[in-house]
Amino acid sequence: MEQNKGSIVYWTLLNHGQWKLYLAATIDGLCYAGPHNAPFEELAAWTQKRLPAYRLEEDSSVLEPYAEELIDYMEGKRKEFTMPLDLHGTPFQHSVWMALKEIPYGQTVSYSDIAARIQKPKSVRAVGTAIGANPLLITVPCHRVIGKNGNLTGFRGGLDMKKQLLALEQ
Repeated sequence: MEQNKGSIVYWTLLNHGQWKLYLAATIDGLCYAGPHNAPFEELAAWTQKRLPAYRLEEDSSVLEPYAEELIDYMEGKRKEFTMPLDLHGTPFQHSVWMALKEIPYGQTVSYSDIAARIQKPKSVRAVGTAIGANPLLITVPCHRVIGKNGNLTGFRGGLDMKKQLLALEQ
């Protein structure tokens, strides 16, 4: 029996300059942009957890428009993304991720700023957890969130990747 096209997560490895990251999309949009140099198993585990009924299929042609936008960003030619996104998370995570998308290019905010934006000022820890679960690094710019004291704090892609992304935007 043929699986319907809607139950596939297409993936590719974006390898551009110093950057090497896995991208994945459903027919609805980009659903995963992984950390630099992370193993394929991280994408596979995320898919198994968030989209257990889907199967992974390598197809760079499906990911080409997403890869082009990311390459433009990496080369300093793009400040905003226009690609469709297919976010999979809880309603709270979605509210946090939407707030992240509103942080302007080249600017940073604190975790408490995000908590205030989603009208849950006492939820700073939960905001941090939701940011840590963001499956779309770079495109949902969690790298723009720093500690209240101005220090760089945790980032799923590692602090080196966070520093590189923030430097790119300066």
